Amino acid sequence: MRRQPKHRPLLTVVVFLVLCGLTYGRFIADQSDLVSDGVHSSKVSNFLRLYAPEETCEQTYGFMPCTSTALGNLFLILVYGYLMFLAATYLSSGSELLLEILGPGIVGGLFLPILGALPDAMLILVSGLSGSVETAQSQVSVGIGLLAGSTVMLLTVIWGSGISTDIWTSYAGIIMAISVVPFIIVQLPQILHSNSGRHLSVLIGLIVSASLLVSYCLYQVFQPWVQRRRLAYAKHKHVISGILKHLKMRALGRLSTEDGKPNEEVLEKLFKAIDENEDGYLSHSELRALILGIQFNEINLDQDDAVEKVMKDFDITLDSRVDRREFIDGVGRWLQEAKSAASNHAGSMKYIDEFHMRTKRDHDLLGEQSDEIVEGVDNPRWNSIKAVLLLLLGTAIAAAFADPLVDAVDNFSNATKIPTFFISFIALPLATNSSEAVSAIIFASRKKLRSASLTFSELYGAVTMNNALCLSVFLALVYVRGLVWDFSSEVLVILIVCIVMGVFASIRTTFPLWTALLAFILYPFSLALVYVLDYVFGWS
Repeated sequence: MRRQPKHRPLLTVVVFLVLCGLTYGRFIADQSDLVSDGVHSSKVSNFLRLYAPEETCEQTYGFMPCTSTALGNLFLILVYGYLMFLAATYLSSGSELLLEILGPGIVGGLFLPILGALPDAMLILVSGLSGSVETAQSQVSVGIGLLAGSTVMLLTVIWGSGISTDIWTSYAGIIMAISVVPFIIVQLPQILHSNSGRHLSVLIGLIVSASLLVSYCLYQVFQPWVQRRRLAYAKHKHVISGILKHLKMRALGRLSTEDGKPNEEVLEKLFKAIDENEDGYLSHSELRALILGIQFNEINLDQDDAVEKVMKDFDITLDSRVDRREFIDGVGRWLQEAKSAASNHAGSMKYIDEFHMRTKRDHDLLGEQSDEIVEGVDNPRWNSIKAVLLLLLGTAIAAAFADPLVDAVDNFSNATKIPTFFISFIALPLATNSSEAVSAIIFASRKKLRSASLTFSELYGAVTMNNALCLSVFLALVYVRGLVWDFSSEVLVILIVCIVMGVFASIRTTFPLWTALLAFILYPFSLALVYVLDYVFGWS
């Protein structure tokens, strides 16, 4: 597990706010001498002014600083954005610390994905919650911009090349692609050029999105158990193929006859060679010696478990030993399984080698976890308190400064005439997802199967939570407040990126350089597509 950095979160926030307050106050004081008094002309342009007496702005909560100029709102975006970055960092650190203490399952399946998406969800919530319906309709573009920007950034900018992932990462990519279904549902009235069913489609999309959220959380809860079962099954199959290959090499003849039945004469000789005490039975110790002699060094094998499973395959009479007949019949069943799994090798025993290679490949695709260093948690009581405090502080910061950040983005858009979608698409994901992005880049750069699989699984999971939790919040706002769903170009961008990268994840476990180049190109392509569709073709 990753070691958690030392945090002094409350002190960091207080010092940062004090410094920002002093800086902001200094800016206001400096400009008060520069603004026109009616006789002398102003020395500062409207774009650069942070404060002007004739301009008014609405203070968030009635006391938060505000300004009507571009530079002032840019400063506020940087301040509030950094605070949201701190919130995301504290939530991530508290979640990982809690995971170290309590382990996966409920914590890893329910709490961690939700907490990871909490800053984005907060920003989306406040973008359409406050003010009148007209204000909410205007500011909700911040929410859709953040939703699309987070998805596109996570799937394109952080993409790597020359790496391999396991099969579970492919499953995560497939789930991510499926999670775009609510977007398609809510977009159906626009596709069909119908205005009557828009409100109903939002409700149906909300129900489907919430259902996907619950289903995904349940999958995350049970996935470690399923993964362990699949991995144990793959190991057993590889042990079977290894034993068959070993017997083939030691046999003085073919293990099966021309008609596919076990060659009893050859198998009897092998049975006698394994039966060291010559009592006519194979015991646990003799099967253990057989497995030890094969040396399964390429997998992390629990020898006791392997012996028990081989004994279970052979021991039909349940007397904890294998007689000659059971051995021959058991090897015969293994040979039939190997032959059915391999390609056609009529008249040869090459299918055993192919079966061995296939079971090894299947095992590797599932991702062996023996390279993880599991460290004990010192002082679990204190670390539990620390984790809860980090989670509470991160949640409090996200809740407190989400609304001011949305207001600053909206005011900056008004001052610069830049659409709020593009501002939130580019800037806000850097605040809410940058810590996750840096961590992903570091882990993916190691280019090991386990670290790459973990990185890409986390990225796919984060996008899935965006498409489930954040979209659920967004659709709930649109439905409850009676807002107009008019985001065809933005939805198209999300669909293109999620489906393209989801297809890559589902059909490939190794990603060459050209996949990384395509992923990088999708980021500017997404911005250009929204601009062309909205401002050239007039979709919105």
